[in-house]
Amino acid sequence: MKRVLVVKMSSLGDVIHTLPALSDAAAARPGIRFDWVVEEAFAEIPGWHPSVDTVIPVALRRWRKKPFRDFRGPEWRRARSALARQRYDAVIDAQGLIKSAFIARLVKAPRYGLDRKSAREGLASAVYHHRIAVPRDMHAVERTRQLFSRSLAYPVPTGPVNYGVDFSAPAAPDVPTLLFLHGTARQEKLWPEAHWRELLTLTVAAGYRVWLPWGSEGERERALRIVGDTDSAEVLPPMSLSELAHRMLQARAAVAVDTGLGHLCAALDVPAVSLYGPTRTSLVGTCGANQDHIESPLAGHGGIEGPAAMAAISPTAVWQALADLVDGED
Repeated sequence: MKRVLVVKMSSLGDVIHTLPALSDAAAARPGIRFDWVVEEAFAEIPGWHPSVDTVIPVALRRWRKKPFRDFRGPEWRRARSALARQRYDAVIDAQGLIKSAFIARLVKAPRYGLDRKSAREGLASAVYHHRIAVPRDMHAVERTRQLFSRSLAYPVPTGPVNYGVDFSAPAAPDVPTLLFLHGTARQEKLWPEAHWRELLTLTVAAGYRVWLPWGSEGERERALRIVGDTDSAEVLPPMSLSELAHRMLQARAAVAVDTGLGHLCAALDVPAVSLYGPTRTSLVGTCGANQDHIESPLAGHGGIEGPAAMAAISPTAVWQALADLVDGED
């Protein structure tokens, strides 16, 4: 197979999780090229991988709000035209949802995807010509690598995960800088603002500057409250994912809640301490070098989840893990 269409549309972390599978395939099948269908908000990411030629953005999240208008509109026609323009040897639906299967079905090529018991939405498997069983208790990165390897007939390589992202590292700032990745779409994954402020006090006292990115107005307001009147912390301006990736490469390390930006740190080899409450790190924790996980001591015990579980992670424990991580890099 020389040209494969990948369907993995969202979310940020899930799209990043797919990159190592492309690296595996490129190493095992020299000359293979990929096109990728992805939600418009994450359209920058596939293009970071050297084996991706064409990124086909879609806006299903936006279009489904007014389907009778938008699925007849010019954006949808352009997406369909792009899918019809290229001849593919295979389509791999790496998402396993009905909406991703809907996109895969538009392409006249052998369709590969997870079987009914492996996919998040089992009905999606009805669309595939080749249905592949992958254990659900496997990490998301490894599940996707297994799907690609069995679709394209090569063994999964051993050794470190390779995301294939190769940005040139910008010069580090004069003052060593840390990232606080505080934003997440789910309230139960938030770390208390008071904990962030306490961690900020500890990091500033140790001589660090702190950057806080944001992706919504609510996140910007939270970042401003965390920073308060601290001169050594900065709420970053709005920026694209590529611009933020370059900022990440300037940082010594990051602290993240369970958020897609934490997975971006892993893809960029930026050391990070990630905080988990309701999430099982064995399934979706950050995957890569210099990635440390702190799981709530309350998570999974007596049904305690959400804000209470996250609040049980102490700023002192996070600071110690962060200091150890940075010291290990020196």
